[in-house]
Amino acid sequence: MVKHHSALGLASALKPVQPVTLIRPHAAQRAARFFVEKFPGRSIYAVKANPSPDLISLLWESGITHYDVASIAEVRLVAGLLPDATLCFMHPVKAEEAIREAYHMHGVRTFSLDTLEELEKIERATGNATDLTLCVRLRVSSEHSKLSLASKFGADPSEVKELLIAARQTADALGICFHVGSQAMTPAAYSEAMERVRAAIVAAGVTVDVVDVGGGFPSSYPGMEPPPLEVFFDVIHRAFESLPVSYSSELWCEPGRALCAEYSSLIVRVEKRRGDELYINDGAYGALFDAAHIGWRFPVELLREDPSHTRDHGFSFYGPTCDDLDHMAGPFMLPADVEAGDYIEIGMLGAYGCAMRTGFNGFGSVETIEVTDEPMVSLYVEDDRQVASNVVKL
Repeated sequence: MVKHHSALGLASALKPVQPVTLIRPHAAQRAARFFVEKFPGRSIYAVKANPSPDLISLLWESGITHYDVASIAEVRLVAGLLPDATLCFMHPVKAEEAIREAYHMHGVRTFSLDTLEELEKIERATGNATDLTLCVRLRVSSEHSKLSLASKFGADPSEVKELLIAARQTADALGICFHVGSQAMTPAAYSEAMERVRAAIVAAGVTVDVVDVGGGFPSSYPGMEPPPLEVFFDVIHRAFESLPVSYSSELWCEPGRALCAEYSSLIVRVEKRRGDELYINDGAYGALFDAAHIGWRFPVELLREDPSHTRDHGFSFYGPTCDDLDHMAGPFMLPADVEAGDYIEIGMLGAYGCAMRTGFNGFGSVETIEVTDEPMVSLYVEDDRQVASNVVKL
């Protein structure tokens, strides 16, 4: 793979006609080491955030040994890349054939569920195995997160007691898991969810071996500057220590975005300017799905050898397809004199963006180049973390 020093240097030297994905392996390695060293339990990478084989292998080399897989395709992918990795099939609704293959062919022993029907499916597919770790998923609030995950999955409170008791009878190790939603902006999301875990354990009277707080750990985006991750870890640790579980119980988490957001960015070229609308060569059907469909604002930077000295202005983007839906409202703050032919770096696309590309309308061929400069923003670089810490104290 080609390497380059920086986004600006690459744009100036290559003047690419098509979008270019930039990857920063050192950023993913730093994030992985941060979780491995500082989270007070086990960190399990949520593969759906970015299933790049290079990234998955990089995280393994950086100490991530467990992977949250949500489909049989993800099971096959990680098992093929990392035969010694531990796979956790954490989608609560799985095809029986997928469970069977995961268990019998790929050594998967950890499964999540949120209904008695799913428990019965797991029992049948595994031949009533006695070596299972079963994690019952509770439905918790997503009110503190930017993207809700509270509607689709999670056992109804009226069903939790019966489900925990039934799962305990099947499981070698019983777990409780939840997901507070994507991009949780306050540790209160986890402390409140842990209170539901406490209530469920007390009501069911079962021994719980694993508490999995799921994902939701935030990254930094314009208008979404979270507290330092250590604050989240401390709140989670104190809540876990207060639960009615044995001293041997394990604490898990499933970071996705937090491990890979800083891994990738994108260089695009402005093909046309119309007022405060910029027509660029990637968009809603490429890496900018979230920017188009849920109004996500990514950090942006104009890449010019001679920096602009004009004030920043709010722009919206149109992508390259013929579809009106290929529109990113922003606003994306860029120098007011941006024009056709300019290059823009769009940051923090390592999570979900690069994983959701399509080839719609004939667009989507993207070169990948490694760069060695720092991400546009970071929760793991000391200067950026100090800024976040000061925001919390204000």
